[in-house]
Amino acid sequence: MSTFKTVMRRILNLPEPQGDKNAANAPAGDPAGQPAVAPPPQHSAPAPSPVPAQASPAAAGLQQWTDAAARLQAQAPGAPQSAATGQAAPSPGQGKGRDVPWQLEDENSGTKFLVKVGRGALWGVVALAAITGIRSWFWAPAPPKSDPVQVNNGPTYPVQEAQAVAARFARAYLAWDENDPKPRAEALARDMAKGLDTAAGWNTRGRQEVLVAQPGPVAEEKDKRARVRVDVLVKGPASDDKNKSSDKPKDDKSKDDKSKDKKDEAKKDDTSKADDSRQVTGPRWIGLEIPVVYTSGRIVVTGQPGLVGVPQNAPAAPALTTKTADNDFSDKSRGVVEEFFGKYATGEAESVAAPGASIAALPPGVAFGSLRNWSVDEGSGSDRTGVATVTWLMGGAELEQTYRVKLTRVASAKAERWQVSEVHGGMSS
Repeated sequence: MSTFKTVMRRILNLPEPQGDKNAANAPAGDPAGQPAVAPPPQHSAPAPSPVPAQASPAAAGLQQWTDAAARLQAQAPGAPQSAATGQAAPSPGQGKGRDVPWQLEDENSGTKFLVKVGRGALWGVVALAAITGIRSWFWAPAPPKSDPVQVNNGPTYPVQEAQAVAARFARAYLAWDENDPKPRAEALARDMAKGLDTAAGWNTRGRQEVLVAQPGPVAEEKDKRARVRVDVLVKGPASDDKNKSSDKPKDDKSKDDKSKDKKDEAKKDDTSKADDSRQVTGPRWIGLEIPVVYTSGRIVVTGQPGLVGVPQNAPAAPALTTKTADNDFSDKSRGVVEEFFGKYATGEAESVAAPGASIAALPPGVAFGSLRNWSVDEGSGSDRTGVATVTWLMGGAELEQTYRVKLTRVASAKAERWQVSEVHGGMSS
């Protein structure tokens, strides 16, 4: 039993209990049965006293624990002292039978910390409910409806391939030579669907040359079919009316002459105008619409094309916004612009251009004529823009053209000047 007590004392870090010897030497004035309060221990712990022989084992054990508690109270830094003797004041439970002889302390474990944390979390929830609203916790607001995303997958029809095939077909279709018809048929067979007539409606007579074939818009239809517009510049006789009239018998020709004499004057005028229009032999533009289809991974022509008209006049363009001119600055910078265009024609534009500007030279055969007009828009800052009207001499003729010119102020430690940094043909704004 004593071994168990010793182990427990060492585990709990309790001092060794005093023996019965201190109880016997206690002052007479002490109440019976009260343990003598030991003086405060010195640096070395006192040795335990033996238990009196006459005391029962249970009473002796209790006395030892009581003495140990009294010594702990005496060792505490804030233990109350008696005014007369300097002894430690007895604990509140001392002298009352067998009450616990030590003072109750508040629990210092993690329970109180957890309680405080729980209270803080609860108040946090209350604050969150006040800010966001309890209703939003259970009935979330509906998300805003966004417009459906439109994904551009590009054209569904191979437009570029259709334009290339149509342009190649148009060159072959409108070029013929009655002395050598075979090349035309071979060229048409390359793009026409299998089984179609490669003559494509030609009567194997006449001669015509194609100078340019320019593909235009592609009108997509259902079943992967489309119509491609091609403008073709051709050179050759407008018609074969003379050849047809020469092939007629003499009798028919005489009859035609008699019938013509019987026509009225108005009809003769109309006929002469029509004959004049058909005798045009110079290059002319012809519109052609070609039917195609996308099949087996390529574009093929599905049948004979049709001639269509070419617009003779373009629609009017909206008027440009008129800007106020800075006349003083225009006069001041006119010499700079005139010098630039002179160097522009000789291939030395970069020698008078602003630092960092990249301006390609004009091709040979072009000479600078004059700067007819120069007007700078009102503004401020280190960049100014103006419009220049220039004449060029080329091919024995004089051409007047318009440019949009940007000037940049170039400053150094000694002086500053204006130089051309950009030049663009036409006046788009």
